[in-house]
Amino acid sequence: MGCIEELKPEVLLSRVSFKESREYIEKNCDEVYYFQPGFKIFGEYIIGVPPIAVGIKDGHLVFPYTKPCHGTFVLRLKDQAEEDRIRKAGKEETLKSLKKKR
Repeated sequence: MGCIEELKPEVLLSRVSFKESREYIEKNCDEVYYFQPGFKIFGEYIIGVPPIAVGIKDGHLVFPYTKPCHGTFVLRLKDQAEEDRIRKAGKEETLKSLKKKR
């Protein structure tokens, strides 16, 4: 999984659809933010069918990561700085994404 793999994330789900990853994050996280494809997490672009859900639960980021030819994984990783950045960027992006969804 490239550079994200070097961070040693916990794999919560593997080889799932974009829809399954979004549903899992929405059901299992306390906070959920939505982004468009191309948003960066840990310096890596996330891809998928928008809106892409990124969650926060118990101080961990929960997010989808797609590796071409291997599918989409839902990963869990603790990083306070990245969590703060997601919260800040996510508030504005979530409003935009939800308006587009309607």
